[in-house]
Amino acid sequence: MTIDATTRAAPVSHADPFSDAFRANAYAEHAALREAGPVVRLARHDVWAAARHKECHAILNDPATFLSGAGAGLQDLRKGKAWRPPSIVLEADAPLHDRTRGLLTRILSGPAVKALRETFAREADVLVAALCARGGFDAVADFAQAYPLKVVGDAVGVPVAGRECLLPFGDMVFNSFGPENDVFHAAIAQAKPIVEALHAQCSRECLAPGSFGAKIYEGADAGMVEPEHAPVLVRALLTAGFDTTVNGLGAAILAFAQNPVEWTRYRAEPARFKLFFDEVLRWETPVQTFFRTASRDVSIGGVSIARDEKIVVFLGSANRDPAQWRDPGRFDLDRNPQGHLAFGSGIHVCVGMMLARLEAEMLFAAFARRVEGFEIDGEPQWRRNNSLRGLAKLPVRVRMG
Repeated sequence: MTIDATTRAAPVSHADPFSDAFRANAYAEHAALREAGPVVRLARHDVWAAARHKECHAILNDPATFLSGAGAGLQDLRKGKAWRPPSIVLEADAPLHDRTRGLLTRILSGPAVKALRETFAREADVLVAALCARGGFDAVADFAQAYPLKVVGDAVGVPVAGRECLLPFGDMVFNSFGPENDVFHAAIAQAKPIVEALHAQCSRECLAPGSFGAKIYEGADAGMVEPEHAPVLVRALLTAGFDTTVNGLGAAILAFAQNPVEWTRYRAEPARFKLFFDEVLRWETPVQTFFRTASRDVSIGGVSIARDEKIVVFLGSANRDPAQWRDPGRFDLDRNPQGHLAFGSGIHVCVGMMLARLEAEMLFAAFARRVEGFEIDGEPQWRRNNSLRGLAKLPVRVRMG
């Protein structure tokens, strides 16, 4: 990354956060952005960037000034012909956001998620027992993807056949937040054949009675949201309970394989679960970036941001900001990661975070009862995605004990 002379009192970077070169050296690139200033101009895309925890947190918690309705990605969905409609949860401002988010929050209440514990625990035990019997497995396909497809798919009520559509669909959604580069076009091509099938799965007649998906339609019947929003919210709920979780679960296996002492400590203190999983998400943040759009002229750290300008919030960088976290590159179960931004913050905080935590808790409780340690058994491979940081493949072996 190179820093040029100031423009509008701000440093200018020629880094491209959507490039393979940036992804391969992301944490060094993040450090350069943080060191450059509270906001930086990304010349390649003509947008602003915030990479420090202080500014990222402030932006996410000021939804009146920093809008989501113009799109959580690079494109301003209000201008020109957008290739996709905005999300009515993630990319909505009040009052639409309040209605759609309100229904999802009601459905995913604490008691509703708690009621899933027994089922999630049983399914975790079945999966983990099978993986341990094999001795070695891919921590992504066999574990991090397989479990959410089963338990979240069941909870939302979509048919078992065709759930694999969620993988390319989620990849497409998060790639769409970046530029129309080769990664974007590859994701579109991969997802195009399954979009119609996925939409059909989210229709009322395909959902299991009493499921979260069915309850969304009941909410629409009661006038809580518009009828046409119901299938969109079912898809949003599937995404909320899936993508962050898949990448977080893979990162957790990586963390414990690379830090075996921490796994031993966790097995001895399973009550530390919440701190452990939040530390995983801070250390390897699944969703790296989200965009906001200024609703008015505003100053950040003395830098003037004009109305309607885009600003990308680097969640992964904020979660490794040394001004917020001591030795942030280290995975540390003694750390209190409270305040991390892996689930976002403010009114758009991840609606599925309780589901994600429950999934991880049940899985690693099942591992803790059986496994003495994890060993990496091949070269980890990372996903190419415009917004996500996650493993594409992680071969591991388990030592039983």
